[in-house]
Amino acid sequence: MSFSLSDQFHSNRSKVFFEVEELVNIYWRRNRRRKVLWALILIAYCLITANQFGLFRISDNWYADRVNLMLLDTYANKDHIVKKWGSEEKIEVFFEGSKKMTFDPLPVYVGKLEKNNYSVEFVSGRTVKLFDSFVELHGYDNEKKPIILGLDKNGKPNVIEPEGKIPAWIRVTENKVEVRPNLFERIQIYKNKVIVFRYQFGWRYFLFDFDSPLRDFSATDLVKSFFSSEQIIPGKSNMQLAKEEFLNNSIWFHGPVFFALLETITMALLGTMIASIFGLILSFVAASNINPLIVVRVFIKRIFDFLRAVDTLIWSLLLLRAFGPGLLTGITAIALTETGTLGKLMSEAIENTDPKQLEGIASTGASKIQSQRYGIIPQILPVFVSQTLYIFESNTRSAIIIGAMGSGGIGMLFLSYMRTGVDFENVAYVSILVLITVMIMDMFSAFLRRMIIGSNK
Repeated sequence: MSFSLSDQFHSNRSKVFFEVEELVNIYWRRNRRRKVLWALILIAYCLITANQFGLFRISDNWYADRVNLMLLDTYANKDHIVKKWGSEEKIEVFFEGSKKMTFDPLPVYVGKLEKNNYSVEFVSGRTVKLFDSFVELHGYDNEKKPIILGLDKNGKPNVIEPEGKIPAWIRVTENKVEVRPNLFERIQIYKNKVIVFRYQFGWRYFLFDFDSPLRDFSATDLVKSFFSSEQIIPGKSNMQLAKEEFLNNSIWFHGPVFFALLETITMALLGTMIASIFGLILSFVAASNINPLIVVRVFIKRIFDFLRAVDTLIWSLLLLRAFGPGLLTGITAIALTETGTLGKLMSEAIENTDPKQLEGIASTGASKIQSQRYGIIPQILPVFVSQTLYIFESNTRSAIIIGAMGSGGIGMLFLSYMRTGVDFENVAYVSILVLITVMIMDMFSAFLRRMIIGSNK
């Protein structure tokens, strides 16, 4: 009996599966054309969108060499070694190409040959020898023969040896020979001079600049000098000297960067504080369970909508005409936008509070203000603190953007480094500093939330 019931069960289940499969097939056949049509429309939309955004032409504007050099400048530094053809003067070595930072004496990787000729050793161990009218590249081919570059019979930069096919990393133009075997070695040969670019890892002179008396101090030597009675500069303690030299670094600008970062945090903090005060006050006026005047409530809520509908960046651009560049523009822009945001959030939080607490406090004879103070604020305080601190974190990032638009702070400094096109190491430095600041602000606000909200539980 059980066997027959089992067979009947499996038979019925098979019939159900068969009927479901038939229904799916019928549905697919009936809607196949519609699905194919929608698929074609979606594909056409994606193609049109990609064309409008220029995705098919992105390779036309992509310059790999420029991108590689930009990225290289963010984590490496370079020295420029310059020798003029036929000049009796010794070669000159500049840090990052600045004549204000000329090495004297010459660095250890520059060797003196006979007469007025020199050799330059790269980090890789390869060398380039600089003569009066040509240069020799050693260690760049399998036969260990030097590659000779210089001025040809017509006085133009060219490859002297080997004749014929030249390596792909040597590019010859009408007025220049460009040698770039890798990112860390580059040589340019012109009609009147040769320039050797020698790259090396690291942020050089990050602590103290090129002209600082502490430039060549190691970390160990610097710490020892703090405890030494011998003063590097008479009349000034070594620790005070290190502090001044660090902040006044003319390459990395630590002092201006830290001050600009403080301005950005101040901008975000004051803007958020002003918004939280006005947003909280106006939220009581906009709440339906507090204010019985519907016209006033609707008016205040529309003000909230208007303030937060205009982005902080737009407010800052508008206020630049009124206040000019400066922190006041950024603070006011943040305050306007976040007043609308916090006002809306708090008014909704007030409307969702438990009315029994308000009625209980009012029954004790408390005034209306006292009832709202002890009946409503404790209920909305966790939401208020949490949202305010979150908005403060967000405003710290927004202050950087609006600062670049003219409101000051580290955003303006960041934009100035970007515009130079050569200070990408400073861009990387500021970016890392901003990232660390945002992370610290996030952890600090989380700590405040736990401390304040936890005390009210």
